[in-house]
Amino acid sequence: MRKIIIMAAAIMMAGCGFMQNSTTNSASSQSTTAATQQTAATQTNTAMSAGQGAGNALLSLYNQYKADGNKYDYKNMQNILNTVTLVANCEGLKENYKDKTYLSEFGKGMIASSLGLVTQSNVETVTNSLVTMVKNSDTVQNATSTVQQGASQAASYANTASQYAGALSSLLGAFSGK
Repeated sequence: MRKIIIMAAAIMMAGCGFMQNSTTNSASSQSTTAATQQTAATQTNTAMSAGQGAGNALLSLYNQYKADGNKYDYKNMQNILNTVTLVANCEGLKENYKDKTYLSEFGKGMIASSLGLVTQSNVETVTNSLVTMVKNSDTVQNATSTVQQGASQAASYANTASQYAGALSSLLGAFSGK
């Protein structure tokens, strides 16, 4: 019942607003504003979701890194898949690395999904490391395609994982206090 009342109120307010702004320019302006707000909300949700995926992948990589004696084993298939997943979730950072809202939402997603590995105090450092990894690499496109084509083809990208081994080892080592 409450949802019906809220929806009715929203429809009435929208109707009143439409009647009040009946000129073409006003309606066009409202459409543009609504589209801009919808785009911003979609981008925020995308950034948060990508951050959550990245946080999950980082946590898995870190746990394996610790299990392997503080080494990133680029021959381990699970590490390869987690690396590809991490890179795929960081793809949006290439275009949005200067967008503070995107970075903030991406960081919130990482914090929420990494079970304390990524924290408020290290989120900026982690995000900057990820931006550097994806921004400076042509192999990101190959790795992202691998995720889309299926896990069975991921083994062919072991070289991609080995290229990330140094960067990931350094990044995962930063969490040594956990």
